Amino acid sequence: MWQRYVAIGDSTTEGLDDPDGVGGYRGWADRFALAVARAQGGLEYANLAIRGRTTALIRAEQLQPALDLAPDLATVVAGMNDVLRPSFDADQVAGDVAAMQQALVEQGATVLTFTMPDPAPVMPLARPLRGRMLALNEALRAATARTGATLLDLGAHPVSSDPRLWSDDRLHANSAGHERIAAALAYTAGLPGFDDSWTLPLPPAPRRRRGEVFGAELAWTRRHLMPWLVRHLRGQSSGDDRVAKRPVPLPVPLD
Repeated sequence: MWQRYVAIGDSTTEGLDDPDGVGGYRGWADRFALAVARAQGGLEYANLAIRGRTTALIRAEQLQPALDLAPDLATVVAGMNDVLRPSFDADQVAGDVAAMQQALVEQGATVLTFTMPDPAPVMPLARPLRGRMLALNEALRAATARTGATLLDLGAHPVSSDPRLWSDDRLHANSAGHERIAAALAYTAGLPGFDDSWTLPLPPAPRRRRGEVFGAELAWTRRHLMPWLVRHLRGQSSGDDRVAKRPVPLPVPLD
């Protein structure tokens, strides 16, 4: 049995865009914590993730607090914010991830992580970033093999890049996507009642007219891409002045 689960990372781990119904976000980490708690009758859970954080910042800001909480189960997921930056270095990012994994493993935690989905099917304008993501995933696979953490190779399965599992901003999973990631982690962790059905593709999507596609791209550019570009040109982050949503380990409600 695991007694305490601590999640560290960025907006993916924080839970965007999986609304919890009360003004916040749920996300795969919350869902995974619930699956573990149900499987063994209880679990304490803390989530230190903050949106907008690069891997280096996650290591600098969240690793030591996570170690201080002495988890015996942890997830370390990072890298997407680095991929979007001009200074991206796959080996450096994977090195920071490996350092976090190793510190938690050496303290006695079971550590899980996952590779990133191919962004091109979700966000056609991100096609130039595909090479970066592939390089990061290869580096993460090698790093995880060295540290003794457990890898969910999410990026190796095409369904992870199905646009229907992603939110309108195309950077975060939607509720169905978070649910599928949580199921994949539960299967990877060996929880009873979970299998590899998370890898199955969704039914074929209906073809969209060219005008519908163009309209959707224009709306996404106006609603999401332009504000993101303006924010980053100003040196701002979506995580500025934010704190972790669940900094203290609390029992997971089983109802």
